[in-house]
Amino acid sequence: MNIVCVDIGSTYTKAALVSVPAGTLLSTAQAPTTVDVVDGVLAATAGFEAEVLACSSAGGGLRLAVVGYEELISAEAGHRAALSAGARVVHVAAGRLDDAALAALRLVAPDVVLLVGGTDGGESSVLQHNAAALASSARLQGPGASARVPGGSGVLPWSVPVVLAGNTAVRHEVAAVLRSGGLPVSEADNVLPDIGRLAPESARTAIREVFLEHVIGGTRLSADPRLRSWVRAVTPDAVLEGVSVLAGLRSGAEVPGVVVLDVGGATTDVYCVPDPDAEQATLGREAVGVPARRRTVEGDLGVFASVDDLCAAARAEGLTVGDDPLSLGEAAATVALRRHLRAEAAYGPGGAGARGVGLVVLSGGVFRHADPAAVDAVVARLAADRGGAGSVLAGTPVVVDRRYVLAAAGLLAAEHPGAAAGLARGLLDGALMTPAG
Repeated sequence: MNIVCVDIGSTYTKAALVSVPAGTLLSTAQAPTTVDVVDGVLAATAGFEAEVLACSSAGGGLRLAVVGYEELISAEAGHRAALSAGARVVHVAAGRLDDAALAALRLVAPDVVLLVGGTDGGESSVLQHNAAALASSARLQGPGASARVPGGSGVLPWSVPVVLAGNTAVRHEVAAVLRSGGLPVSEADNVLPDIGRLAPESARTAIREVFLEHVIGGTRLSADPRLRSWVRAVTPDAVLEGVSVLAGLRSGAEVPGVVVLDVGGATTDVYCVPDPDAEQATLGREAVGVPARRRTVEGDLGVFASVDDLCAAARAEGLTVGDDPLSLGEAAATVALRRHLRAEAAYGPGGAGARGVGLVVLSGGVFRHADPAAVDAVVARLAADRGGAGSVLAGTPVVVDRRYVLAAAGLLAAEHPGAAAGLARGLLDGALMTPAG
């Protein structure tokens, strides 16, 4: 049996034809992403007679706002859960929502709000207040109406779905309040059930279901019902699954941790599944806890749609940027990895430092289509980067995902784990890995 795995990106739609259960990559193709994304899928899969499994980041992917109790604990826990779900976090609010906070939330126009707050059985008043504020504001606007912010251009449809993942002691009460304002609600387990214990999986699943129902199931990308039957995840969520499969294959390595730098047209994503032994050293070190796999998304670091922002960000980091695609990709990877490592510093020994990473993967069209010798030169410069990237890349094996198998492996992981492992194994076996630097 063959399955074609499709990634609907902001610029290109990529397809990989895979033999199941072996996980053999039979063929790849791509086509420009179209206004009605189904047209692009049909073009990329022309000639592939197979079941379609797809992921999507078209149209900017999933825009998510986090509303929490205290910025360094509940809001941060929600922020991390959102990133692990493949969402682009466009706003984080902490504390009691007032009129100004509600206006700021409306301005960013999220696709979904993740509402968190309090440990199980702990403080609940802020969560209750914020639910009432959201419901009251929605009720004032009327069912299905839009709230327009005076002096601004942001529009938040107040039918925006809410994923509720806070204190379970008041979950049903809070859900009822939200629904009284006409807001669709998905109830999930608390992302922070106890101090020091982060539990994002239930919220992650709920966010993914909201994405499928309200973004893919709506008409923003296409009115064709085939899209909803094809798409199983937001693209970063699928890639994170693929990275986890890859890390699992390296479980016996001396340093099994994996970091993936995925440079795209609109964003650059950094995925991290660190060395689990190193990670154990961080337990109890911080209130929020350490998630087993992590991702950061940089919405201003794209080589096409956000190239002006990329150049500005690179200059702010003291980098000189060329105007060719590979130079832009190098700049995006450098800045994204520096930012990721600054965020990872909070994890201590379990972060993505030299101790926790034994393999780096470069992904994205700028690396896949470039001359291998030119990519080797980029890797050497990254390994020598004194701004932070060198702490991961120096002396670490680096491979290029030239056939773009990680998203496909992630799409297959749940129903066809053997095929997912076969694809990831092909990435390792088919590449000559040499330490950088």
